[in-house]
Amino acid sequence: MWVVRKRTQVMPGFGLTLGFTLFYLGLIVLLPMAALLLYTAQLSGAQFWAAVSDPQVVASYRLSFGAALLAALINLVFGTVVAWVLVRYRFPGQRFLDALVDLPFAMPTAVAGIALVTLFAGNGWIGRWLEPLGLQVAYAPLGVLVALTYIGLPFVVRTLQPVIQDLEPELEEASAILGASRWTTLRRVVLPALTPALLTGFSLALARAIGEYGSVIFISGNIPFLTEITPLLIVAKAEQYDYAGAAALGTLMLLAAFVMLLLINTLQWWAARRHGQ
Repeated sequence: MWVVRKRTQVMPGFGLTLGFTLFYLGLIVLLPMAALLLYTAQLSGAQFWAAVSDPQVVASYRLSFGAALLAALINLVFGTVVAWVLVRYRFPGQRFLDALVDLPFAMPTAVAGIALVTLFAGNGWIGRWLEPLGLQVAYAPLGVLVALTYIGLPFVVRTLQPVIQDLEPELEEASAILGASRWTTLRRVVLPALTPALLTGFSLALARAIGEYGSVIFISGNIPFLTEITPLLIVAKAEQYDYAGAAALGTLMLLAAFVMLLLINTLQWWAARRHGQ
């Protein structure tokens, strides 16, 4: 006769940890989202459409989502290079550069915005050389792109670093021994192993860029129809006690970000399944 004994675990069991997880996520994440959606649900369809389809608001959508997407793509490319160099090579100052990657995390966003203005304004250290060439960064859409790229870089680098560390160099050497070129090794060996992490870093950088506020408002100049981002309009409506309009814009941004992240996570799941990770 077999006697089934319950295994005793040192750490708390599944029921306790699951209950704590659901409570914490519900309190911190779901409750604010539910409050926003419930407030928006009080608006009529006409009121909601009027709030989210205003021409000034539509212009902010194009800038917010377009600049966020482009910044995330830039960080996807150059963040991968930075992560690869920091992991695969040893050189003087490596630890300093590795710590420098976290600077956008530690620096308050308002301070980052002021620092970027100092650099790229017409009389700034870099801007004074760019504007004679016809490149205006501060108080232009390009400044928004620069700010979003700045704050999104650490998400890609820190996501890729542990994956690159686990990627054995012997696989690349074996590919080279078998006659593959560097491009073939990169395309057939390295990139497939990094694809899930690349998509994760991209989605994190994109999500952060969509909701960024502090660093952008200083360098953008907040010019209507040109450099206004949607988070700025949400704050402006709230300051004007137009809570209904702010809730409508917030709900639309929330839904758009959710759809984009859902698509990216689906691609990540497909890539991980395809490569057996």
